[in-house]
Amino acid sequence: MELLTTSQRHELALSTYCSVLQLCAEKNSLEDGKKVHSVIISNGMVMDEALGAKLVFMYVNCGDLVNGRRIFDEILNDKVFLWNLMMSEYAKIGSYRESVSLFMKMQKMGVSGDSYTFTCVLKCFAALGKVKEFKRVHGYILKLGFGSNTAVVNSMIAAYFKFGEVESARNLFDELADRDIVSWNSLINGCVVNGFSKNGVEIFIQMLVMGVNWDLTTLVSVLVASANIGNLSFGRSLHAFGVKACFGKEVVFSNTLLDMYSKCGNLNSATEVFAKMGDTTIVSWTSIIAAYVREGRYDDAIVLFDEMQSKGVRPDIYTVTSIVHACACSNALDKGRDVHSYIIKNGMGSNSPVANALMNMYAKCGSVEEARLVFSQILAKDIVSWNTMIGGYSQNSLPNEALELFSDMQKQLKPDDITMACVLPACAGLAALDKGREIHGHILRRGYFSDLHVACALVDMYAKCGLLVLAQWLFDMIPEKDLISWTVMIAGYGMHGFGSEAISTFKKMKIAGIEPDESSFAAILNACCHSGLLHEGWRFFNFMRNEYGIEPKLDHYACMVDLLSRAGNLSKAYKFIMSMPIEPDATIWGALLSGCRIHHDVKLAEKVAENLFELEPDNTRYYVVLANVYAEAEKWEEVKKLQEKMRKRRFEQNPGCSWIEFGGKFNIFVAWNTKHPQAKRIDALLRKLSLQMKNGEYSTKLRYALINEDDMEKEVIQCGHSEKSAMAFGILNLPPGRTVRVTKNRRVCGDCHEMGKFMSKTTNSEILLRDSNRFHHFKDGICSCRGFW
Repeated sequence: MELLTTSQRHELALSTYCSVLQLCAEKNSLEDGKKVHSVIISNGMVMDEALGAKLVFMYVNCGDLVNGRRIFDEILNDKVFLWNLMMSEYAKIGSYRESVSLFMKMQKMGVSGDSYTFTCVLKCFAALGKVKEFKRVHGYILKLGFGSNTAVVNSMIAAYFKFGEVESARNLFDELADRDIVSWNSLINGCVVNGFSKNGVEIFIQMLVMGVNWDLTTLVSVLVASANIGNLSFGRSLHAFGVKACFGKEVVFSNTLLDMYSKCGNLNSATEVFAKMGDTTIVSWTSIIAAYVREGRYDDAIVLFDEMQSKGVRPDIYTVTSIVHACACSNALDKGRDVHSYIIKNGMGSNSPVANALMNMYAKCGSVEEARLVFSQILAKDIVSWNTMIGGYSQNSLPNEALELFSDMQKQLKPDDITMACVLPACAGLAALDKGREIHGHILRRGYFSDLHVACALVDMYAKCGLLVLAQWLFDMIPEKDLISWTVMIAGYGMHGFGSEAISTFKKMKIAGIEPDESSFAAILNACCHSGLLHEGWRFFNFMRNEYGIEPKLDHYACMVDLLSRAGNLSKAYKFIMSMPIEPDATIWGALLSGCRIHHDVKLAEKVAENLFELEPDNTRYYVVLANVYAEAEKWEEVKKLQEKMRKRRFEQNPGCSWIEFGGKFNIFVAWNTKHPQAKRIDALLRKLSLQMKNGEYSTKLRYALINEDDMEKEVIQCGHSEKSAMAFGILNLPPGRTVRVTKNRRVCGDCHEMGKFMSKTTNSEILLRDSNRFHHFKDGICSCRGFW
């Protein structure tokens, strides 16, 4: 440059300038290159093709594509290498359209392309997803005689795989005579990316048999294939190949090994690989964190996440997505909020997978409002976003919100199979049979029943809506039943009080070779409870512990206490609780308290209630049950004391409500609510039926009124219970022969249970009442529960 500066007044040969520009390009010195360009202009030198080409090369190579393009357009050089240079530089920065535009201009100017030209433009069409244009260029290339050029065909193979046209890519490979390592790598990677990992492994084995050399790229692709198909032994062999080939220190190899061992469920080997890595990247940390999350080691994953940050490694979108999932599964809401703050500060919140993971985390941790806030902030909601939020509502017992959101979604997107699996539990929760049938029709039209999750959700929905026969029919249609589907059917029979059928289904599951787990044992024990099968319940409880080594959880213990209590073995139930190896919760004590009510054991009820008031001091249900115990014993002073205590504590009790589906909407009834349009008709029917009950063989459970008034006043009060009003509404409005289907958010009381039986006989109706505990099928004056409720 010094020589050039001192010689500015002397005429230098063009070749000198070209040489200096070449040197600037090689040294990536844009500043010096601009100085040379300035000298050329100040000396008034004529820009010929050679000099112009060197200037373009210098600018482009130094990263100044704007000036490079300006000079390129000025000289209109017909040298193909310059066109290739410009096209490839645009492709490198993702300006594929500009690269393709240059190719079109090149054709118009009659500049003949070479193999590099076509390789570049094919990659650009593939990146743009322009299939028709790509195929047109493919035909043009064949006419020009480049169909046997290895580099060009390799680009075609990669592009066809990107378009998902696996067969076309394979045909090109098979017809290629002069294959190189890129050809083989394109074939293996293309198969793996398109879901044919097993084929990718087979092609690699074919390479080994044929003696074709492989490289790091080959090994990485085959490791991914091994991970996808869960072939740990083959993955270990590839690990050994890589070590022998001295790839052990290659970060990409180690990261892929980490992922392979993780996906194959070998956390120890993944941890060993990570520990031996000298150079760890964000990919390495993300892979090992994901490995711990996959194995359910959520707390350890969170510890690793904190350690990574302490070492100055900044999490990316993949890391935070994985750790948010760990927070969701471990119920670590506070940690999840911390990660959310990091996501917002680093501008990751607009990323759909990250936002979806956050929604799922908040929903699983029970913070639905925060989940909805994240959902509302997503500008471009995809199908996963909608499904996650709908599923979040369903999981958190907010079925109305789930169905409303489902309706909103249908205005913008078409639901998929996962949507169906998310929204059906909402229909089940509300016993929204009409909506459930509508969704069933959608599932049939779309062919979603083949998805096991959808099929199970559909079986569960019909069982919880009271159509057990249809649930069984759909269950029988599932070709390959898994543990979840069997458990759903067992639970369905259980909630309807068909204990024998539940046991039969459990036995069939065993014969089918499906081994029960904690959930399936909980389902069969619940079925025994709802049918009063004490001995069978004990047999399954012992079978679970002794044969399968499954330690009972709180829900299993609660079933056994419930069984003993309902059978009148209150003392044995109390001793059972005291001998439990884990601390009993309110559900267990509550089961015993209900047993005390059934069998009128005031003394034990008081003892049990003390534990419940300590565990859940704000739960009014236990005060009500104890008050019922006192009322049945006609201890009215104790009833008043409890009522006074409840008044002083100012309990905000969730009112009991019942609903019935009619005319495409829900008719909701609350106790003693006179605002319903048909309130007078309903009240008249209930008073008439109450009078008939009093004069007939039925007697109302007056003691449940909880106040020491005369019988006439109690009867007036009891006419207003919500389930009675809903049943009366159904009888008044539904056509004869149609089942009256009522759902209540709490347990049915004894008086309403008697009224249900009486109504069914007097009005010749079938009434299906689902309370918070089970189904009651009233017909001809008899209830299917047989007193076990």
